[in-house]
Amino acid sequence: MRIAFFGTPDFAVSSLKKLVEHNKNIVAVITAPDKPSGRGLQLQSSEVKQYAESQNLNILQPTNLKSETFLKTFEALSVDIAVVVAFRMMPEILWSMPKKGTFNLHGSLLPKYRGAAPINWAIINGEKETGVTTFFINQKIDTGALILQESCPIQEHDDFGTMYQKLKEIGANLVLKTIESIEKNEIKSIPQDLEGSNPAAPKIDKDILVIHDFSSAQNIFNLVRGLNPVYKPYFIHNDKKYIIKKGHLINQKEANTNSVIETDNKTFLHLNCNDGVYAIDEIQAEGKKSMDIVSFFNGNKLD
Repeated sequence: MRIAFFGTPDFAVSSLKKLVEHNKNIVAVITAPDKPSGRGLQLQSSEVKQYAESQNLNILQPTNLKSETFLKTFEALSVDIAVVVAFRMMPEILWSMPKKGTFNLHGSLLPKYRGAAPINWAIINGEKETGVTTFFINQKIDTGALILQESCPIQEHDDFGTMYQKLKEIGANLVLKTIESIEKNEIKSIPQDLEGSNPAAPKIDKDILVIHDFSSAQNIFNLVRGLNPVYKPYFIHNDKKYIIKKGHLINQKEANTNSVIETDNKTFLHLNCNDGVYAIDEIQAEGKKSMDIVSFFNGNKLD
């Protein structure tokens, strides 16, 4: 089959690499245009482009997916199947062009966690399991017919960073499996349940980063794990901002309800909640480096 691959960040590289390693016929890699980055605003290629260049693949970087020039170029490729991994929203005229359709890899067990941040929200909501799904793209985001799924447990020590790494590799294998199933005409796609009350995965908003609800240590634990290491969850104490990098639960300890923040300013910093205690292991004062809690108290004090 003639395959077109759409993707931009590191998450997509694993899937593209898997197809290359299995000698799939990739006729084009479509990725984002180069963007200025860094102090010198030098043009920076996407991770997908960098890998595609290393493999001498045909690369397209359209600024407008609806442009007549790009659509004619894509049509001339006579694509059988298009694979989409971490790419922007595509117009119907494009995703409907491949003969056998266009499928997307999504970082959740659809229909749960449709949206931009499925890995984050699965952890934030305290799920014990998540996974990846391939599905055929249609007019509505993340609602197309399901092709294949692979589940993965979320361990207590996992955060967004570790689950991202796990799911990009599981996802790469699922993309390959999906391609091979399509090649063998073994696909039996299943319509998604669009009526159920499934949790959503909207883009991470800055408002969720501030911790102001101290009623649940478990919720704080899940929030920090679901955001780190990319986002910076924080709390405010005496008008100062403190970013929580890592922590653990002390559920067996009875919370001191007289004071939310408890510390000896030497070895521990606890957030006392109704359901237990969240112990901060690594913290970052605004404008300073991240430190373990003992190192932090060597130069800082909380009133």
